[in-house]
Amino acid sequence: MNPLLTPDSLNRRAFLCRAGASVGTAALANLLNPQWSRAAAPATDKWPGVITKLHHPPKVKRVIQLYMAGGPSHLETFDYKPKLAKMHGEPMPESVTKGQPIAQLQNNKALKCFGPQWEFKKVGKGGLEISEIFPQLHSVADEMCIIRSLHTDAINHDPAHTFMNTGTLISGRPALGSWLNYGLGSEADDLPGFVVMTSSGKFGQSQPISARQWASGFLPTRFSGIDLRSKGDPVLYVKNPKGIAAGQQEDVVRTVQKLNQLQNNLVDDPEIATRIAQYEMAFRMQTSVPGLIDISAEPANMLDLYGCKPGDGSFASNCLLARRLAEKGVRFIQLYHRDWDHHGSVKEHVRGTAAEVDQGMAALIKDLKQRDMLKDTLIIWNGEFGRTPMAQGSGRDHHQKGFSVWMAGGGIKGGTSYGATDEFGYHAAENVVHVNDLHATVLHLLGIDHKRLTFKFQGLDMRVTGVAGEVVKAVLA
Repeated sequence: MNPLLTPDSLNRRAFLCRAGASVGTAALANLLNPQWSRAAAPATDKWPGVITKLHHPPKVKRVIQLYMAGGPSHLETFDYKPKLAKMHGEPMPESVTKGQPIAQLQNNKALKCFGPQWEFKKVGKGGLEISEIFPQLHSVADEMCIIRSLHTDAINHDPAHTFMNTGTLISGRPALGSWLNYGLGSEADDLPGFVVMTSSGKFGQSQPISARQWASGFLPTRFSGIDLRSKGDPVLYVKNPKGIAAGQQEDVVRTVQKLNQLQNNLVDDPEIATRIAQYEMAFRMQTSVPGLIDISAEPANMLDLYGCKPGDGSFASNCLLARRLAEKGVRFIQLYHRDWDHHGSVKEHVRGTAAEVDQGMAALIKDLKQRDMLKDTLIIWNGEFGRTPMAQGSGRDHHQKGFSVWMAGGGIKGGTSYGATDEFGYHAAENVVHVNDLHATVLHLLGIDHKRLTFKFQGLDMRVTGVAGEVVKAVLA
């Protein structure tokens, strides 16, 4: 018997009080936010998503985000500026920078132009300009659309990560992957709908990435991203304790679930329903994850394509794992590489960091395409912001006013570019794209009208694009 329901602990008055509160709370919650009630539904079932019918025909089923943490310089990667190269070492015109937010260079009176440190090549059928530091990426240029006019609202790393992930500077809001997990659910039976993997390089400052960047915010916590590790234990604490066999662990899980369900019957708390769901998911992951993470069964030619070795924890390995996760039906896969903070020695460091990711990115595109999966997968490459066209010694400072991202896959117009910064690479000047526009476009490709994926919070219908966001239709095929 549940000790909470013993005759001694639950007299008639207490029973009526609790029952009334439970019914009243449930009714009020359903009136204020029907989605919350649905999110708290029996969690042993796979979450179907609140969008029962897509708003329009989708182009893709899943998203793989290649997140270059630290702020990659657009001027050494995807946005060549001949004028800046010509004025290397000369004073930056005051008309460009006056009154503009600059991070560590704010009080520097001698702002000097710092030209692109590497040459660019025109590659692919469309002659897309890409830096020479990405030789492998050149081979898949016809799949890529480079947006060269993105801008964000944050100039320092942590708030810029928050903005890129959640569409707002306010910490504690749901990540894009959580919104998709909530809206569409996952096609995977034994894996979460939102998975995150991280890797580190050795050429820049390795930016710390907080787990709140993939948290669910005010959405139930069952929609948070799961940090999956390609080296060591794939998921912390998911293994059985020593001496505990699978059958014994199942008995423990089932007993805990019954206790949780009894408590949930009393208080009708969505977080208890989430706990039940997560116990079930963790139990299933104990069987599915180790085999998924073990890439030693991949043929040698596949490991060579990505340039990785089993258990090396590299970005290339994570790219291969991303393909395996996509095959399993995971909705949103986010790969962080924490090596792009180049305040000094930008020339050598950006080349080194590019070499850490170049082959894996190109291999992922090729691999998905040969498996006929690229057509329904969206790949996004981005950092949290770009880098200044002014020198910071031998490097570049943070820059929010104009930088580059690229997309590839289903529904994307490959071999093209969109938008432009000014001749110095400072301001997004042509076909300007905001982070909210990027998020709106991602949702559009998944068949979602970003204005209609909402969640009631503090009396407002919240959404990932806030009160802004327009689909960038020009990049769509």
